[in-house]
Amino acid sequence: MKPSLQLRTSQNLAMTPQLQQAIRLLQLSSMELQMEVQQALESNMMLELDEDDENNESSEHQFDDAAAVNVAADEEKSGIDADEEKSGIDADEEKSGIDADDIPEDLPVDSVWEDIYDNTAIYTHNNNTDSDYYENQGFEENGLRNHLLWQLNVTPVTEKDKAIAVSIIDALDDDGYLSCGLDDILESLGDDMDAEMDEVEAVLHLVQAMEPAGVAARDLHECLLLQLEQCSLSTPHLAKAKELVSGHLQLMASRDFTQLMRRLQINQDSLQEIIALIQSMNPRPGSQIQTTQTEYVVPDVYVKKERGVWKVELNTDAIPQLKINTSYANMIRRADSSSDNISLKSHLQEARWFIKSLRSRSETLLRVASCIVEKQRAFLEYGEEAMKPLVLHDVADQLGLHESTISRVTTRKYMHTPRGIYELKYFFSSHVNTDEGGACSSTAIRALIKKLISEESHKKPLSDSKIAKILSSQGIQVARRTVAKYREAISIPPSNERKRLI
Repeated sequence: MKPSLQLRTSQNLAMTPQLQQAIRLLQLSSMELQMEVQQALESNMMLELDEDDENNESSEHQFDDAAAVNVAADEEKSGIDADEEKSGIDADEEKSGIDADDIPEDLPVDSVWEDIYDNTAIYTHNNNTDSDYYENQGFEENGLRNHLLWQLNVTPVTEKDKAIAVSIIDALDDDGYLSCGLDDILESLGDDMDAEMDEVEAVLHLVQAMEPAGVAARDLHECLLLQLEQCSLSTPHLAKAKELVSGHLQLMASRDFTQLMRRLQINQDSLQEIIALIQSMNPRPGSQIQTTQTEYVVPDVYVKKERGVWKVELNTDAIPQLKINTSYANMIRRADSSSDNISLKSHLQEARWFIKSLRSRSETLLRVASCIVEKQRAFLEYGEEAMKPLVLHDVADQLGLHESTISRVTTRKYMHTPRGIYELKYFFSSHVNTDEGGACSSTAIRALIKKLISEESHKKPLSDSKIAKILSSQGIQVARRTVAKYREAISIPPSNERKRLI
């Protein structure tokens, strides 16, 4: 073969660093974006926060003009005189309020700094407001274990019983149930403790008498009985409620009210009061103790209606405003190839890219949110039942973007509407065909199912087949298994578990 030269034309997707940065910022949540901005501020000297809210628009134009002027600045104008540096240092010393000549050579041994110098000469800076102070306090865990140990410490018991009680408390799960048998607890104590099973059971009863009621139970029967034992003796039908829990709890779970009335020898009204008493108990007593810190959702977009028109606005508080630090930008020399000058130019270019990526993220988010509001205007007006079917492809076609971009911009981004705060993903749903040839959103179908179940008779609840027939009569073609899937998605139990006496 002879060596030859050939020309080929091809198209390749080049993932430049700027494009990679823009894609990464696009998929970040508001909290992650603030962390990314903070990291950029710490690593890039050219970036600083734009704290002047009134001049945000002018600062954006100032960045472009200042950056162009700074790069083309002359060496004489951008240089820093050594005398100016020295005068600046002297000025800082005067502002500090402490002169080196005022410091005595020998201080008294029993004196303190405040006795020699005025406290007003020492300046401290604290940006935390009162609300931030209380908000940023360390969260002290006050879980079930600590709550029970606190009660144990104020209970007069021996060291041996206290060790057994601690082993029992350590064996409780988050719901307050004993997760292992008493044999395992006895074995975990070791031979040195020299404890017996009777002692472990006695200490178990001690722990079960603590708050919350029903804690340290081994099953649901025991949990409910422990709570009923703490009820007042004057509580109506207390004895029958204990009898039902002890031997007929399975009949209650299967809604076999006829058998319950026959076994307990009571009428329907009495059974209804007994069931109401049992349902007032807490099957998960450990959940009463708060163990998690409250987390708040910060919306990225605000939607409100003004003069009959829906308007979409970005939450500027969740998007940090950045600008170029003009002091460092003025240090760039045009005809200087030193390492320091090259580093300044590199930082300036990275700052430009970062600010541009932030602006691109905000613009894309606003465009996508506006498109969603335009297509889901019926939801904002009338609620979930008016939700329209919408997929990522529909928004991507209208905005001229790729579906992956729409997916990134709608992930972990939230919209504040008059009906509540929703994730942008919530407005996307599949469709179900109708008899008229149209389409109905799956979100709207779930809302219809929820409405039908809320209006059903408690004595004879609607089955999934009956709900499917009702929807079919309204022109919505949906199968029984689809109804079951949507019903489970909104955490509604089947018809046999929804049956009530009234």
